[in-house]
Amino acid sequence: MKAMLKYVPGVLTKKISMQDLRPLLNQEVSPYICGLSTKKVRQMAASFGPAAVQARKAGFDMVQIHGDRMCGSFASPVFNHRTDEYGGSIENRIRFAVEAVTAGRQLLPDMPIDFKLAVRQENPHYGNAGVLVEELAVVVPALERAGVTSFHVALANHSSLEDTIPPARHPYFGGEGCFLPYCDLVRRYTSLPICAVGGLTRPDFVEEQLAKGRIDCAAMSRQLIADPSWPSKVIGNHPEQVKRCVRCNKKCLGGMMRHEGVHCIYEGRKDP
Repeated sequence: MKAMLKYVPGVLTKKISMQDLRPLLNQEVSPYICGLSTKKVRQMAASFGPAAVQARKAGFDMVQIHGDRMCGSFASPVFNHRTDEYGGSIENRIRFAVEAVTAGRQLLPDMPIDFKLAVRQENPHYGNAGVLVEELAVVVPALERAGVTSFHVALANHSSLEDTIPPARHPYFGGEGCFLPYCDLVRRYTSLPICAVGGLTRPDFVEEQLAKGRIDCAAMSRQLIADPSWPSKVIGNHPEQVKRCVRCNKKCLGGMMRHEGVHCIYEGRKDP
């Protein structure tokens, strides 16, 4: 909040664009993470437990712990420069996430806990939060021991939104199922269900990944914005009627960034 308030005058006078604001706020993550007292960190991790209880009371059958924002910031040495038990080695940097999962598991022994596993990579560099590919051998078993029951695998954030919501023209993540290679890496270390996300539009492609056992679940947002009837058309054996997302990001991500709401270029068009 302090960081946002600091930049409000620049935003109001249009000296800072909304596109410029995101990297400026990302620069504030490291001081925040490193400046928290150990006591405060433990309190924050423990609060995930009561939050999960509230989710169950609200009627949810499952909770997801978002391993990108706070959990991912602690996990990444890009942001985490602490020298106590929450910094340094990957075992220490993943401690916040492990404690958050443990807090939920202790209060809800039978509640499914999904973990959004944010993976970042170098050469080329994508994603600032989350864990490196080579750290998965430590991270995945640690989270599983803590009580995770499934993994939702995606690229780490705190970087350009077009990296985590990549358009078809993206230089590295332009293909169908662009984050599936991360799922393959996670699969090496767990037999728990894995959910994929990122550029999943074609029913035959998704079905192929499921049949291979590469993934157990497919998540899609832009495709369901483009055609909310995707599931019913596929179930009804009419995949040819699906209006496939072309991943242009013009009115979904673009609309959101322009504060125009989330829309789609297909709006107003009739089904084929």
